[in-house]
Amino acid sequence: MSWWYVGATAVSVVGGAINSNQQKKAAQGAANSQKNASNASIAESGRQFDAIRELLRPYTDVGSSAVNKQGDLMGLNGDEAQKAAVDAIQNGPQFQSMAQQGENSILQNASATGGLRGGNIQASLAQFRPNLLAQTIQQQYQNLGGLTSVGQNAAAGVGNAGMWAGNQNINALNQIGAANAGQALANGNANANLTNNIARGAMMYMGSKM
Repeated sequence: MSWWYVGATAVSVVGGAINSNQQKKAAQGAANSQKNASNASIAESGRQFDAIRELLRPYTDVGSSAVNKQGDLMGLNGDEAQKAAVDAIQNGPQFQSMAQQGENSILQNASATGGLRGGNIQASLAQFRPNLLAQTIQQQYQNLGGLTSVGQNAAAGVGNAGMWAGNQNINALNQIGAANAGQALANGNANANLTNNIARGAMMYMGSKM
């Protein structure tokens, strides 16, 4: 009778150990699969964000440059930068062409009316370039404002893509945490079952001695 209990005890302990080991392996396999899927998700969301950022980079770069040039025209970046920005407009081919055409038009009108030597024509010529320069600067500032808006929208797009990627990564990391927790819980249950089997086997063996 004693040997039967001994054999039953051994079978119970060995079987429990095998079952516990299988449970641990299954839990580890499931956890590894979840971790691999989550890591792949993190890598993919990062790749998508990088792709979006590169697609929008030309627009963000243009917007950033436009903001700096607006700052130059407004004097926000110093007097020297403002002077350089105004000089660039004044010496540019667009302004020079418009100034030449405008002055020629004033002279032609004065010639047609016989007023070339009058004080009004001299005053008109003296005021024309400064007024034209002020208008051209204002127009340039507005044009740069359009590019600034383009850059702002592009930057917002990059920000939204970053938040999306961040949320994807948070979800993936939560899944990794859940996988680790599940594996730990499964290992704990397997160890508890093994302990119970050993205790049950010990009780059976002790019962065989009584």
